Amino acid sequence: MAAVDLIAFAVARHIRLDAGPTAIVADPLRPSVYALTAETGAVHEIGADTLALRRSLRAARTAVSMRISPDGHFLWLLANQPRQLLRLSTENLRVESRIALPAEPVDFDLSPNGELAAVSFGAAGAVGIVNLSRGTCSWTGLGKNLSLVRFRSDGRQLLAGNTEDRALTILDVPAGRVIVNLPLVVRPDHFCFGASQGQLFITGEGMDSVVIVYPYLTEVAETILAGKSPGAMAEAVGENFDFLLVANAQSNEVTIIDIETHRVVAVVAVGQEPGAITITPDGQYALVLNRVSGDMAVIRLGAITATRSRSAPLFTMIPVGSKPVGAVVRGV
Repeated sequence: MAAVDLIAFAVARHIRLDAGPTAIVADPLRPSVYALTAETGAVHEIGADTLALRRSLRAARTAVSMRISPDGHFLWLLANQPRQLLRLSTENLRVESRIALPAEPVDFDLSPNGELAAVSFGAAGAVGIVNLSRGTCSWTGLGKNLSLVRFRSDGRQLLAGNTEDRALTILDVPAGRVIVNLPLVVRPDHFCFGASQGQLFITGEGMDSVVIVYPYLTEVAETILAGKSPGAMAEAVGENFDFLLVANAQSNEVTIIDIETHRVVAVVAVGQEPGAITITPDGQYALVLNRVSGDMAVIRLGAITATRSRSAPLFTMIPVGSKPVGAVVRGV
């Protein structure tokens, strides 16, 4: 892992782990970040103040993904060997409970109140709603290959990506029944909720577009062009702007869309194969991780203005190491 000083815009230190990290989350209660190495099923705690590895725990043979609870007291780890959802204490980095899952998981989400988890079972064509206190998992079969799952901001509905039909399936959480299937022009590979949670942006294989869904109206609002092969996204909100940034891996660019008007306002050339995008908490910068060139592009968001050419300058590039996949911004 690379620790980057965002004042000097330079790498402060590299931190060695037992394998390549696949996910990273910040602890809201203490100066720590947690990295997941999926191939070893291990979670690693790194001090944001010391920039050093504090402790590690191998919780499973292999894992899929990791999330932190809304109150910051627990890490939830989705494992595929064995098929379990594990709760880890952030205080002592110990496994406190394990919930068995009925099929191979591919993705999960936590409800806003932290009481439920939703699990996508991919090729099994089902989603599960897990009661985290009881340790039980209900099963809703959809008969289609599924990808991502996300709770609506009120926790009453679940949005599931249907990759087989290129659709978004919306389910009622209490009843576990399908409300609607919304056809999409792209495969639902990437989700990004707007800051107000009133819009869901979807990209994936298919058209070079972003699909905009209104979750509370359960309808597709619009489909807009967003550069070559749009992928990962992030929203940036500032005093004078509200942008959706879309990584274009094939063209090595980031397309910037004004969320209010749904129009492209700028395109920024970055490194090779841009992927994950992180916005700094002050809304000043977008950090774009480039997997092939192994660097982080920094875009100064306040400098973005709509021009006839739609081109915008890059603030700086920082070498961070091979194949970066995720970033968090943490103070000390």
